[in-house]
Amino acid sequence: MQAFFLKIAAVILSALTSITSMFAPLTFQIAQPNFEKAKSFDAVVYEEGTQLIPEKDENGDWTFTTDRELKVLQLSDIHIGGGLLSMKKDAMALNCVAAMITAEKPDLVVLTGDMVYPVPFQAGTFNNEVSTLMLIELMEKLGVYYTVCLGNHDSEAYSIYDRAYISGLYANPELKYSIYQPGPDDVDGYGNQVIKVKNSQGLISYAIFVIDSHDYTDGDILGIQWKYDNVHENQIEWYAQQVDLIDAYNKQTSGDENYPIFPSILFQHIPTEEHKLAWNEYVENNYQDTENVQYVCGELNDSGIYHGIHPDMLFETILEKGSTKALFTGHDHQNNFSVIYKGVRLGYGMSVDYLAYPGIYREGKQRGCNVIMLNTADGSYTATLENYYQDKYPSKYEKEAVKDLAE
Repeated sequence: MQAFFLKIAAVILSALTSITSMFAPLTFQIAQPNFEKAKSFDAVVYEEGTQLIPEKDENGDWTFTTDRELKVLQLSDIHIGGGLLSMKKDAMALNCVAAMITAEKPDLVVLTGDMVYPVPFQAGTFNNEVSTLMLIELMEKLGVYYTVCLGNHDSEAYSIYDRAYISGLYANPELKYSIYQPGPDDVDGYGNQVIKVKNSQGLISYAIFVIDSHDYTDGDILGIQWKYDNVHENQIEWYAQQVDLIDAYNKQTSGDENYPIFPSILFQHIPTEEHKLAWNEYVENNYQDTENVQYVCGELNDSGIYHGIHPDMLFETILEKGSTKALFTGHDHQNNFSVIYKGVRLGYGMSVDYLAYPGIYREGKQRGCNVIMLNTADGSYTATLENYYQDKYPSKYEKEAVKDLAE
């Protein structure tokens, strides 16, 4: 019976997609004011000679070369609707993103999923190309290097464009600042990539992994049962291979077979099951640290932790390889906790969302960014959650305070 209803839903969705695709030009026309807004922001101004320019190495991986700290800004769950119903909230999301990037002046922005939200009853459109291009327009205008890991909302079953097409928009070679790569063809998902940081001695001093955590699974094509997918086995194998390759490169380049494993951080959209296991262990110990868990910051919202529903071996592989120090995710907009679990930091960034969660535009404590500093000299890092509603993020582009949104 469930299979029958799924088939009916698929037919209806196919029909709706065909109909709405005919109105794509109209959707672009409706969204034009926010395209103009995205173009209106000033480019981020770096001190002369301080903006790092990545280049591709011999393996085709984007690589920053520096001996100083690398500043990475994580932004998550921006949720640009791109339709008639979301115009005001989309404008606020653009303001928020532009203000934080302009103030932080990062070397790299990592957008950890759900950049867009083409859900018709909230956004007024099925067109996920419009909202994606709006965000790309903003990022290119700001002139800051960026990459993305796709989330479950970036291409819904009823969206006009599928995940491959949306991936292609970020991979457009005409974009100057996107360093997104779709990833190997023989690895599941889109956007599995490693970004390297190389020092003046030619050694890899840090790596940034981005992995596609996919969207829905087990027949939950609309996501209404919260059945989220996991990182797949061949992605985990790819991650392990990349760690081994970089480690071997450093040993060969240094001439030292005992050269220590390089440090790295990892980003994906959907949290791991270990996020929940770690937090539960902390709570069950009366909010006190345990042998396995050390609290870092933040809190769990009552809505819970929505991780992939099937076990995977990603965390175990991270422990085995010994490279990755932290795994940051998005997805659960009001969660912002971080804990150290078995030596690895599992944490959320902060979200931007003004649209998806009902009434969230009236809330502000969860809205912001994650400022990550990678110390290329000693392999350490810091990660600091910064709230959008503070003086460090002034904006001449109609920044609206939470109290104003509630009126």
